[in-house]
Amino acid sequence: MEGMNLALAVGLSNIAAAIALLNGVLTTIGQGNVAARAVDAIARQPEAKGSITTTMLIGCGLAETGGVYGIVIAALLIFANVPLNNLFAAAGF
Repeated sequence: MEGMNLALAVGLSNIAAAIALLNGVLTTIGQGNVAARAVDAIARQPEAKGSITTTMLIGCGLAETGGVYGIVIAALLIFANVPLNNLFAAAGF
């Protein structure tokens, strides 16, 4: 029974890490959409290029922060998972 709990914990931890990494993929798609909309806006109003570019860069920076958080959470779930390490220790591994 102990081995089954350990396998379940490892499986759920890996699924959670995959969901956290999915954040990076979605962030990339969002940044592509932001850049495309900014290019469209600059094509319509070239005189507003400075403010559009500034707003786009701030938005992409904030979105990238979310992607980095997802990678950090995934790394913590895979390599530094304290409850999972306690289960390993209790099982004698």
